[in-house]
Amino acid sequence: MRILVIEDNRDILANVLDYLELKGYVVDCAQDGLGGLHLAATQDYDLIVLDVMLPGIDGYQVCKRLREDAGRDTPIIMLTARDALADRLQGLGVGADDYLVKPFALSELVARIEAILRRSQGARKRQLQVGDLHYDLDTLQASRAGQPLRLNPIGHKLLALLMQKSPAVVRREQLEEALWGDDIPDSDSLRSHIHQLRQVLDKPFDRPLLHTVHGVGFRLAEDGDAR
Repeated sequence: MRILVIEDNRDILANVLDYLELKGYVVDCAQDGLGGLHLAATQDYDLIVLDVMLPGIDGYQVCKRLREDAGRDTPIIMLTARDALADRLQGLGVGADDYLVKPFALSELVARIEAILRRSQGARKRQLQVGDLHYDLDTLQASRAGQPLRLNPIGHKLLALLMQKSPAVVRREQLEEALWGDDIPDSDSLRSHIHQLRQVLDKPFDRPLLHTVHGVGFRLAEDGDAR
């Protein structure tokens, strides 16, 4: 499990990092709002611990921009010395999942992290995400950077398969078997459907997500070999 901690107090940050790593989490950190927002928007984390009072932009703005501009639904626990009801409501109003008042026990922070992760992991099994690409397995709705994507039935199946395996390479044979079983059409069929998916998924955007691994198959990831 990867956790991002955005906290400008060096002592608090060091204590939280040490304790979370002791509990087995992989932890990244940032000490200002803009740096934290960049990491949160460009990297995949299972949860974010976010301080409210930060240099640059505050935690409320980080949370709001992460939800509205970046389209990220990563669970967020906000940390603050403010314990007024209005402050807690403001944090929840911009998209935070929980609110912890300083000073706090590290054991309580971990307990809240574990509780949120248990809830979110159950929901995320049906909500796939790779970078700014989202796909709901229940509604079959796909979007990238907040823009809806129109896919044909084969495109839906391909997208789900590639996202579920991301960032691993999915071999051509695996995709063909999953799509057509034993009744595999001619060799150009998969290539044609991959091309159609790429036109929808990558062409309107600056950064490709669908990558060809020549002679092997395809992978869906934020970075990869050139097509």
